[in-house]
Amino acid sequence: MAKKKKSKIIRYRHPRNINVGMIIFAIIFVYLVFSVYTYMKKEKVQFYEVVEGNIVNDRQYTGIILRDERVESTDRAGYINYYIREGKRAAIGTRIYSIDETGNMAELMQENPDANVGLTDANLSDVKRQLSSFSMSYSDQKFENTYDLQYSLEAAVLEYANFNALGNLDSIMQQAGASFVQVTAPVSGVVSYAVDGFESLTADEITESTFDRSGYSKAITKAGQLIEQSAPVYKLITSDNWSIVFPLTDDETEEYKDQTQLHVTFSVNDLDATGDFSIITGGDGGAYGKLDFSQYMVQFASDRYVTFAVDTEKADGLKIPVTAVTEKEFYLIPLEYMVQGGDSSDTGFMKEVYSESGTAAEFVPVTIYYANEEYYYIEKNEDAPLKPGDYVVKPDSQDRYQIGQSASLQGVYNINKGYAVFKQIEIIKSNDEYYSIKKGTNYGLSVYDHIVLDANTVYEGQLIYQ
Repeated sequence: MAKKKKSKIIRYRHPRNINVGMIIFAIIFVYLVFSVYTYMKKEKVQFYEVVEGNIVNDRQYTGIILRDERVESTDRAGYINYYIREGKRAAIGTRIYSIDETGNMAELMQENPDANVGLTDANLSDVKRQLSSFSMSYSDQKFENTYDLQYSLEAAVLEYANFNALGNLDSIMQQAGASFVQVTAPVSGVVSYAVDGFESLTADEITESTFDRSGYSKAITKAGQLIEQSAPVYKLITSDNWSIVFPLTDDETEEYKDQTQLHVTFSVNDLDATGDFSIITGGDGGAYGKLDFSQYMVQFASDRYVTFAVDTEKADGLKIPVTAVTEKEFYLIPLEYMVQGGDSSDTGFMKEVYSESGTAAEFVPVTIYYANEEYYYIEKNEDAPLKPGDYVVKPDSQDRYQIGQSASLQGVYNINKGYAVFKQIEIIKSNDEYYSIKKGTNYGLSVYDHIVLDANTVYEGQLIYQ
């Protein structure tokens, strides 16, 4: 049997064609994916645009009100009814209240409809105004003011009703033979029905315990109430001049010692006023501030304690966030060592260098971050052109100064050029959120500069993409 011949056919293998374009595309794609991922994961650097502005620091105080007050008591027992509302000014001879010794007045009013004249539209409008004003300034922390409003409204309604019925009331009471006595104001003044025992208090009698309100109370006699003989029933505030006395710390006493006036804002009604200021010594030897006013007494006629803010500090400058500020160390070089470099406009210092041929001076340009009356502040880090131990030479002199002395500056990171550059600042005033810094400084910031919002998130020289 014949042998089969072996096939000599060899399969041709095609060479592998490498698609360079696909490889490049894949590399670019991977790079883009990586870039997007790192960008999404990287914490964003937020910036702040510098603006002009001012900072006002309001210091909150609670003071006690002192006025010229005259407490009036009744000379007989009976049921009381008022004709004039809280906080209204009364002239001499104005009917303030009546005393019904028999207790028949209420019954006679009910039995005689002609004597019960209702409230007019003007009366109702005034009541609504009081309610609206209280609603806008209401605070849960001052809920006790609700009771003051209640008493004030009751007095107002009784005043309107009694005044409207006054023409008929006299004849009705006389016909009934009721013992009915009307009491008028002995002097002119503003009427208040809140009696708290502080009416005769003077500024030099005030102590720390005066401001303890835990035991404070004021007696307000309500219309229709049975009162005893010699009981205090109302008071007259006989002058528009009034004062607020408030405690001061040692630091505040020192700060206010040269002040003769203070501008204040009252928190209850957002009223602004300027009072004459003085520092007094209280009954306990402590220091107290005293504000004297000649206006707005009526607005506080029902109050003994008042909360207000003193506008003590107002600074105009550039306004920047507190979080943007950091500190940095710099080398100090005396001003007289500064030189200008040859044909260039660069400024710097002549650094002493050593070689086989001897000692020479080489110009080194530097960036000036700040200057005071004695020193320039220059860079202090490993890459700085001048390092500790180096000597700089004074121009046209053999005097040398060794680099080493340093000091810190407050500043921010300016990012106008796309990377973080330290800029020195001079703080004028501050509060919890912002600094007001001096504007127009040689090495500082300008309006509309962009700075890093949080200085702790960057380092100097870092590239910033806005």
